[in-house]
Amino acid sequence: MTVRRCLPWPDACLRKPAADVGAITDKVRAIWTDMIDTMDAMPGYGLAAVQIGVALRLAVVDASEARGQAVRMANPEILHASGQFREHEEASPNLPGVSAVIRRPRAVTVRFLNDQGVMEDRDFLGLWATSVQHQVDHLAGKMYFDHLSALKRKMLIAKAQKMGRSK
Repeated sequence: MTVRRCLPWPDACLRKPAADVGAITDKVRAIWTDMIDTMDAMPGYGLAAVQIGVALRLAVVDASEARGQAVRMANPEILHASGQFREHEEASPNLPGVSAVIRRPRAVTVRFLNDQGVMEDRDFLGLWATSVQHQVDHLAGKMYFDHLSALKRKMLIAKAQKMGRSK
């Protein structure tokens, strides 16, 4: 089990779009394994490779109750998003101690390269959909708080920074 360190905000890697993955290799599979170990240690519902300093378009998502159902994705792309929305409190280990309620489509269809190297289209619903969208944002250099107004975003970051200094 290898739990990787999550980069602290505002590390520049968190703001750069990640590079596409050309093929599923043993190295990619090892990164996914570390990502799942890291996600489970948080605990969280997903993790993007950029969060641990790997600038590749890799993500893992596991919103199952029992855990152990992680979906491994390379180059995930949202093909379709529902017109119905849901709100969910989101956070990130890159900016610990704070969270915000974010409104996102309640269902998405995502195309990605799976762990067998096969292109797959899959529908995600509810918390699964929220987590997938959160990870796709990370891979594009966006954070969940980018969905907030400028004032709310500034307040959230200031709160996190104040909490970091008081420890």
